[in-house]
Amino acid sequence: MNYPSRVITIAGSAAGGSAGIQADLKTFQELDVYGMSVVTAIVGRHPETNKNVHIQTVEAIEAQFATAINQVGADGLKTGMLFSKEVIETVANLIEHASIKTIVVDPVMIGKMNSKLLKDDAIEALKSVLIPLATIITPNVPEASVLLGDREIQSVDELKQAAVDLYSLGAKIVLVKGGRLEGPAVDVLYDGKQLITYEAPRIDTVNTSGAGCTYSAAIAAFLTKGLPVQEAVRLAKSFVTTAIEHGFSYTEIVGPTYHAAERKYGEAHQIIVNGGEHNE
Repeated sequence: MNYPSRVITIAGSAAGGSAGIQADLKTFQELDVYGMSVVTAIVGRHPETNKNVHIQTVEAIEAQFATAINQVGADGLKTGMLFSKEVIETVANLIEHASIKTIVVDPVMIGKMNSKLLKDDAIEALKSVLIPLATIITPNVPEASVLLGDREIQSVDELKQAAVDLYSLGAKIVLVKGGRLEGPAVDVLYDGKQLITYEAPRIDTVNTSGAGCTYSAAIAAFLTKGLPVQEAVRLAKSFVTTAIEHGFSYTEIVGPTYHAAERKYGEAHQIIVNGGEHNE
């Protein structure tokens, strides 16, 4: 029997089911990889204390990781919400001592409801100890801006320059997601030689909770299955674009992307891919 590839997500648990660990595991299931999870924090606002982020201990994080590795093993890994310097350093150490080929780092900083998901002193740790271990990093515009010292990014040309500059942090590949810019949804991939753009129509919806988690999880799934990075990103963007197209909400709160959408309805939009050599 040919077993599916194995992917661990190290991220926060989103009680509403739309993002974080929950979005990652739904994505893994849809894309036929075996998903495991290491919960770094439980995100859910307490109705009385109003506390929103409930951090797990380093011991709990290490125990979850050891259990997944010892019981199953891993071919790929993705990180999401890590929250603190201590957790980032712990996760980086775990990755360094594990033989995992594919590492996707999604530098989660701000939640869809503007929850702060990364402490200020964690940013330097993210840049110095975790990003250099990454096969690919997947920041959105606000995250790329923070990683580049609060640089303004308002156009596709600035998105391209951001991808080039972020490459110097040490990841093998950089994908900067331009979903928050005006116009079509354009993302830029840079591997040290080529700048590749991926374009999809902008979908008129507010129900995009978990889109970033879903995108990076899909990239992790496709890379772990052995696809070349450019194809993995194209297929992942198609997957998340279709999920956004069919997003919905049960309440007046911003709702989730629909992870089963591509399986049920097929590809919503063709992804336009362009690119070539880049000379700095």
